[in-house]
Formats: sequence, structure tokens, C-alpha cells
Amino acid sequence: MATEKAPITIKKYANRRLYNTGTSTYVTLEDLAVMVKKGEDFVVYDAKSGDDITRPVLAQIIFEQEGKDGQSLLPIAFLRQLIRFYGDSMQMLVPSYLEYSIGNLTTHQQKFREQIQSAIGGKELPGGQMFGVLEEQARANMAMFSQALGMFNPFVPKGTAGVGEKPAEPHAQQAPAAAGMPDIDALKKQLADMQAKIEGLSRKG
Repeated sequence: MATEKAPITIKKYANRRLYNTGTSTYVTLEDLAVMVKKGEDFVVYDAKSGDDITRPVLAQIIFEQEGKDGQSLLPIAFLRQLIRFYGDSMQMLVPSYLEYSIGNLTTHQQKFREQIQSAIGGKELPGGQMFGVLEEQARANMAMFSQALGMFNPFVPKGTAGVGEKPAEPHAQQAPAAAGMPDIDALKKQLADMQAKIEGLSRKG
């Protein structure tokens, strides 16, 4: 059976130079960006400490790309909101939601490319069809994420009424969550608020 190709090791030295151990050459952030676009996997280690610094290096590549004229992908409003999530109770959910979103965008990118090409070719998409597809995808992302969140809610067991006791009323207050665990209902409400913000942005689009 074929085995997955091991990622290329990149070493970063104190002088900020990056060394590709696969090709035995020094590379730049631009070179690493090209590798990412080609689908070449790599990990970056600090040459002195041996620490894995792949994440900050990738973030630096994004920073470099955002600084180029006409290359920016991240809206200012998105960046501000992303900063607000650091240290917030929603922080643990944001990475999964972003992975859902970018994963689905990647899966359907050919469909989006065709619609964008149609628009560029001078053919107007009826009723904002292209943006409608993106809006529909955003809603689908929220639905999947909410469903995934519901699968990890073992703290409100079904049929918890004791023998001879009447079942709890539909609107009865649920037992508090286990100590140290997040309030699932509160998280779901925050997800709903996030979805409302997405829909608001869609209307502005």
C-alpha cells in the first residue's frame, strides 16, 4: 500500500533565514507560499530550540500576502471579530467552525469558479445567484456545526424523572451543567447570534 509522503522539514535560524532540508537550500516566505499553493506539506522548526513554529510561520505568510495590492482576502470586519474571539468563551468553537466553512468552500470551489467565470464573461447571474449560493453554504455550515455541537451534550439526559414522578414540563428548567463544563444552551445561543451576523453580512453583500 502507498504511504503518505512525510512533510518537508523547514528550519528557521536566528537570523530569520529559512532552510529547506528537502532541497538543501535557503527559501523565503514567498517560496513557502508557492509550496502551499502546490499542495506541498511542510513543518517549520526553530533550529535552536526544536519547537514547532509552523503556525506562526503560516500566519506570517498570510500577513505577507495580505500586504500585497489586490491580494487581500480577509475583510477588516472579520479580522476585528476574530481578535475579539481570543479569550472569549467562543474561542474553542471558532477553529472548528472555520474548518467547516473553508472545507465546504474548497469542496464546492469548482461550482463557484464556474459562476464567477460566467459573471466575468458578461453574463449576469439572475437574482444574485452566485451570492445566494454562498449564503446557502454559510447557513449549511451553521446547521452542521450546531448539529455537531448537539451530539456532545450528555448533560441533559432524556427521561430523567424518577420512578413514580411526573415527567418534567416542556419548559421546566434543566439541571445545571456539570461543574467546569460550558453551558450548552448558552453556546447554542451564541451560535445563533453568529448565524444572524452572517445573514446580516449576506444582506449587505
